[in-house]
Amino acid sequence: MPSIARISAILGARIEGIDLSLPLGDDAFAMIEDALHAHGFAVLPGQTLSAEQFVEFSRRLGRPEPHVIDRFHHPADPNILILSNVHRDGQPIGLVDAGTYFHSDYSYLDVPARCTILHSIQMPRTGSGTTFANQRQAYADLPAATRDRIERLVVRHHYGNREDLDEASRTVASVLTETEKQKVTWVRHPLVRRHPHTGVPCLYAVSGSSFEIEGMPAAEGRALLDELKAHSTQPAYCHTYNYGIGDVIVWDNVQLLHAAPLTDFSDARTLWRITVKEAGPTL
Repeated sequence: MPSIARISAILGARIEGIDLSLPLGDDAFAMIEDALHAHGFAVLPGQTLSAEQFVEFSRRLGRPEPHVIDRFHHPADPNILILSNVHRDGQPIGLVDAGTYFHSDYSYLDVPARCTILHSIQMPRTGSGTTFANQRQAYADLPAATRDRIERLVVRHHYGNREDLDEASRTVASVLTETEKQKVTWVRHPLVRRHPHTGVPCLYAVSGSSFEIEGMPAAEGRALLDELKAHSTQPAYCHTYNYGIGDVIVWDNVQLLHAAPLTDFSDARTLWRITVKEAGPTL
């Protein structure tokens, strides 16, 4: 029988006893989805999946969409983005640095991500995980006056990391080609989002792609975003999960920020990633 256990007090659940290579029953799927909403991310360890099986599982959660960076799509299915620091014949086989700053996936799109799913294929000896920050709890802990102030604010987003726009830096957003840059534009999202499945309010994407707050002078809006980022990424709201080979992890992009590690090129790391979209725009 499947079982579930908390990973930490602030975030995460581990689900044992579900084999995603087999047809997924409704009860098992409900356990995964409930864990995702309650704990922010859910890990299903010890999986061995083909590309087809991985994509099939992702479709239970929503509509997958290929990443704007199309150079590292899996050859079997473009919905899978390969993340890897491995080089062959002098060329990377995947995206090396995938969001080393706190961000929410696809927040630079009009219809952002519901969840992101990673399948761990190859892990470094030293461990290599993702740090998650609980934006549901961070919002709940704000003073009432601050919650009232930000409740109806709208933020302008664009592809990028507002803390680092230097394309030569490893902490910049993964650099787009000129063709890929034509695919992204400015979009709008609420600063406080009601979770579409639970109704619980969360700070949304206060780090990463958020650059301006509508109706505020640029400096004032950025200062508020920086203040909320500093608050919501405190250690008390964070947990770093280190992947094991075969892990499948699903995380909620509404109620979490996440940051990937800067990898050591001498220690191989490869994962498959699928990002599943929300049902529609946030506004």
